[in-house]
Amino acid sequence: MKKYNSPENSRKADVLTLQEGITALLKAYRLQGKLNETMVVSSWERIMGKAVALKTQEVYISQGKLFVRLSSAPLKHELVMAKTRVLDLINSEVGEKVIKEVVFL
Repeated sequence: MKKYNSPENSRKADVLTLQEGITALLKAYRLQGKLNETMVVSSWERIMGKAVALKTQEVYISQGKLFVRLSSAPLKHELVMAKTRVLDLINSEVGEKVIKEVVFL
């Protein structure tokens, strides 16, 4: 009679989980930083809300700085005043410090 072995018991030392494999791949090709930056840009609407996203013309990252082009001067002024809060929201969304500074254009 065969004994049931759970996946944890039958795993060999040279076998990786999918998550471990992807993490190793991202580390080997140094893509984790770029992936985090892409996550920030793609989640801008979810982080800041629909109202801010509607007035956002462009979002891009260069050298650790997030550049946001806005179509509303009053909104730009409001976000400049809350820059550290925006920075904290963005970095907490990704789970690590990806963005060092936010620049509103």
